[in-house]
Amino acid sequence: MRFLILGFLMVSWLFGAVNLNTASKEELMSVKGIGEAKAQAIIEYRSNKPFQSVSELGNVKGFGKKTLEKLKGEFIVEESLPAKESKKTKEGEGNKSKKESKE
Repeated sequence: MRFLILGFLMVSWLFGAVNLNTASKEELMSVKGIGEAKAQAIIEYRSNKPFQSVSELGNVKGFGKKTLEKLKGEFIVEESLPAKESKKTKEGEGNKSKKESKE
C-alpha cells in the first residue's frame, strides 16, 4: 500500500498535478485558470467533505462543464491528510483503552 501511495505522489510530482484534498490556496492558484476566489471555493467545499474524484469539482461554485473539462487534467484526488491522522489517533486511543483495562 505504501508503494502505491508513493507511486501516486511521484506521478503527481512529475506531471505537476495538484491534489484537490491537500493543496494550499497558493498551490491551487498555481493552476492556470484558478484565481483566489476559485481556490477559496475549493477549500470551502473540501472542508465539508473531501473530494472523491476530480469530477466533483463541477459541484464547486464557479466551475461549470467547460471549466471542468479544461482543468481536469491539472488535478488529482488522493486521501486527505487529516483523515489519515484521525484514523491513527483512533487506533492509538483504542490500544490505550485495552492496556488500561488490563492494568
